[in-house]
Amino acid sequence: MKTTLFKADLDRRSLLAAACALPIVAWSAGSASAAKLAQTAVGYQTSPKDGKQCSDCALFVAPNSCKTVDGEILPDGWCRLWVKKPS
Repeated sequence: MKTTLFKADLDRRSLLAAACALPIVAWSAGSASAAKLAQTAVGYQTSPKDGKQCSDCALFVAPNSCKTVDGEILPDGWCRLWVKKPS
């Protein structure tokens, strides 16, 4: 029984690590030729969430674009790839 719990925890950790790595990989790709993700794939919404919004994200490109998400991105929007801009 203990082995099963450990395996489940390891699987969750692996999934979390992969999810955390996605923005880093996408950001490091950085070139204009890199494919962008669909807004629906990253849960993009046109309003802020928990005080976080695109204009405060390191991936946001003013006035209305994103390094990793395709389409028009509103400064007041938000998605799951949100990364705080460095101070």
